[in-house]
Amino acid sequence: MSRFCPLFSSSDGNCIYIGSADAAVLIDVGVSCRRILAALSQRDIDETSIKAVAVTHSHSDHVSGLSAVAKKLGIPIIASADTITYLKEHSLISDACEVIALDGEVEICGIKINSFCTSHDCQGSRGYVVSLPDGRRVAVCTDLGYVSDCVKESLLGCDLVMIESNHDVNMLKKNPNYPFPLKERILSDHGHLSNGQCASLLPELVKSGTTRIVLAHLSMQNNLPPVALSSARACLTEAGFKEELDYILYVAPREGGKMFIL
Repeated sequence: MSRFCPLFSSSDGNCIYIGSADAAVLIDVGVSCRRILAALSQRDIDETSIKAVAVTHSHSDHVSGLSAVAKKLGIPIIASADTITYLKEHSLISDACEVIALDGEVEICGIKINSFCTSHDCQGSRGYVVSLPDGRRVAVCTDLGYVSDCVKESLLGCDLVMIESNHDVNMLKKNPNYPFPLKERILSDHGHLSNGQCASLLPELVKSGTTRIVLAHLSMQNNLPPVALSSARACLTEAGFKEELDYILYVAPREGGKMFIL
């Protein structure tokens, strides 16, 4: 039995749980160790079942609790070589932390972890495909400016895909509190996926066998869950797919996400 839960998902902090009955991994640790352990306890997850944490990239909302969690749980940190270098040079992880630089597939307690490159404004940014012992495949793909062929190929055929649906373009452009350079960054090929960019990929995913779609990393200032859901549903409906029959669609909340049993 495979399980997936977006424990935290926002620009304030991100952490995703992916596991089997015997072992699990975390993707990103962008909130405090205390909050991570509380979130696991609330779901009756034994913290000793967490065997590793994989890091997508070095921004603070993905790594702020990393060193403390790795030390507390005694688990290795998996990341690209560039990300590991950055984390060490900026004292975001201690020398005592065990690190595994990505070089092909990494296997931890029967859980296989593969990465793919994502286009974001930091070196070594990655998304992940996690293959669980029962054959289920789960993908985590956030913080990217566009969907490359490599990204698409990595996501196709996964049972569950957590994908960024960061902003509504019109809301972002009209936001008076965002300076123009920040808007340019978000809209660039090294920024974040819009609702439209995300939605346009979903029919291909469902056609390939994806049955669960989790929209993630929604902007608190430039998006709303109903807006992101409406965009996704429109593309899927136009392609002839029916919600709850062909796919399940869910927006990851800032915290307190539900557990999926795959």
